[in-house]
Amino acid sequence: MKTDYDVVAIGHLDKGRIVRGSESREAVGGAVYYGGAVLARLGLKVAVVTRLAKEDAWMLEELRSFGIEVFPVWTPETTGIENYHPDPDSDFRICRPLGFAGTFREEDLPDVEARLFYVGTIFADEVDLPFLQAVAARGPLALDAQGCLRKLVGDELVTDGWPWAREALPLVRYLKVDDKEAKALTGKGDRAMAIRELAALGPREVVLTHQGGVAVLSEGEIYEAPFRPRSLAGRTGRGDSCFSAYLGRRLLGDEPRQAARFAAALTTLKLERPGPFRGSLEEVHRLLATL
Repeated sequence: MKTDYDVVAIGHLDKGRIVRGSESREAVGGAVYYGGAVLARLGLKVAVVTRLAKEDAWMLEELRSFGIEVFPVWTPETTGIENYHPDPDSDFRICRPLGFAGTFREEDLPDVEARLFYVGTIFADEVDLPFLQAVAARGPLALDAQGCLRKLVGDELVTDGWPWAREALPLVRYLKVDDKEAKALTGKGDRAMAIRELAALGPREVVLTHQGGVAVLSEGEIYEAPFRPRSLAGRTGRGDSCFSAYLGRRLLGDEPRQAARFAAALTTLKLERPGPFRGSLEEVHRLLATL
């Protein structure tokens, strides 16, 4: 019998390194890591499908400690990214590859059912159009487009175009981009114009994160909510945490405006602390009352 989940999150784990100014530390990352932690904290039943080397199986233990079931696909190497922040208090970062676990294939998908399939991409060529078509055939699809827009130029991952975006976006119910990705896709620096143009390509809801907060477009209306962190010590994982908080609250019954405000409050707390969100929901609701 198939197992049912609220969310099946699909994406590479990042055996990464975070460099802020002169300080460096090794860190597990990836959309399914930061996002999975949030979804599980919201009380949802979550599974993660990921690709990594067997020698890095230890990376799965923290996900399991969150109550997440993991479906690993073993590969010769694990994806790794170095996130270099020259200015510790700036949003700017340089991304360099440390390894790549390969492109997802339809046969990587376990025989399970879910209310939502969340594809969180972090690396160039992590997914392709046939794979997204296979996922969308299983159920509603949420996509973080980050990896779809990334291109390897020399030794750096840069945000560039997405040649097959027009074929992919009609498959997507919830799309997540940041302001730089939205501009790369649409050519529009104005967030409202960019988010509307993206929605016109197919997604039912578009979530756009930026340094100051989050904007959500749903049924023609744009809802905005601010981030107000006291520091950016936990900058890595910002968008993953925000998008998953939004998705989780939508699955739990919130309207888009409510879900956006909740996601902004949770992300504010996440930004102040390195690693995945480990705060309490009570803490989020206390902050939400002040935003």
